[in-house]
Amino acid sequence: MTGHGEARGQSGALHLAIEVRSVNNRYLKLALRAPEPYNLLEAEFDKVVRRFVRRGTVQIHVHVDRPHEAQQHRLNVVALRGYVEQLTATWAALDPTHRPSLDALMGGILALPGVGPEAGADATHLDEDWPFFERVLAESLERLQAMRREEGARMSQELLLYRTHVAVQLELIRGRMAQVVGTYRDRLLERVRGLLGEAGAAVDANDLIREVSIFAERSDIAEEVVRLASHLEQFEQTVRTETDAPGRKLEFVVQEMGRETNTIGSKAGDVAISKHVVEIKATLEKVRELIQNVE
Repeated sequence: MTGHGEARGQSGALHLAIEVRSVNNRYLKLALRAPEPYNLLEAEFDKVVRRFVRRGTVQIHVHVDRPHEAQQHRLNVVALRGYVEQLTATWAALDPTHRPSLDALMGGILALPGVGPEAGADATHLDEDWPFFERVLAESLERLQAMRREEGARMSQELLLYRTHVAVQLELIRGRMAQVVGTYRDRLLERVRGLLGEAGAAVDANDLIREVSIFAERSDIAEEVVRLASHLEQFEQTVRTETDAPGRKLEFVVQEMGRETNTIGSKAGDVAISKHVVEIKATLEKVRELIQNVE
C-alpha cells in the first residue's frame, strides 16, 4: 500500500528531517538513505518501521544538519609527519634528472590514509542522538499510516463491490443448477430419437434414466457452490473486521474461491453456468491484483 509521511525536529544544534514513502510489496523491505555515520543505525530504523508497517517497501530519506565541531577537522599530525619524512627521503634518493618536483609529491599527501578524518569515523553522537531520531521517525511513520488508512478505506469498499459481483454470479449459478440435468435429458433424448428414428427403434427408458443419472452425479456442483458461498462470507468478514495482516488471509481466501470456481466450471457442463464462471474468474483476478496492496 502506498503512502507518504514526513516529520522534522530540532534538538540543540541538530536539525533533522525524515521522509518516509511506501510502495507495494508482498513482504516488508526497508531502503534507508542517511548521511554517515547515521546509516549505521539501519537496524534501529528497521525495528521502528516494523512497529508500524507489515508489508511494503519502505523508503526512508534522512536529512541531517549539524554544525561541525573543531575536533572533526583535526589532522593526524603523526601520520602526516611520517608521510612527509618518507616522501622527502625517497625524493632525495631519486636521480635528480628524472625525479618529479617535491611540491607535486606533497600535493596529494592530505588524501593519504590516516591523515585526515575518515568519512563516517565520527560516530560519537549516535547513541545520544538515536532517541531524538526515533521520535521524529515515529512521527513520520504515523503520518504515513494515516495516509495508508485512508487508501485502505477506499480499497475496502472496492473489494466489497467485487465480492457482491461474485455473489450475484453465484446466485445465478445456483438458480441454473436445477435446470442443468433436465436440459441434458431433453437434449440427449432428442439426439437418440434422431439417430434411432430411421431404424424404427424406440428409446429404452431405463437406459435413458441411467445415462441421465450418471450425468447428474458427475455434474453435481452443489458442494462447490456451498463452499464458494462460505468463502464469500469469510472474505467479507476479513475485509470489514480483520486488523492483523488481512492481506495474507485475503490471498488465501481468494485462492480457495478460485479453486471452487474452476471446479464448478469443469463439472457443470452447461454453457450458461460457464458464462457465470468466466465472470467470477475475471472478478477474482481483479481482486488478486488489488489485495497485493493490502497489508
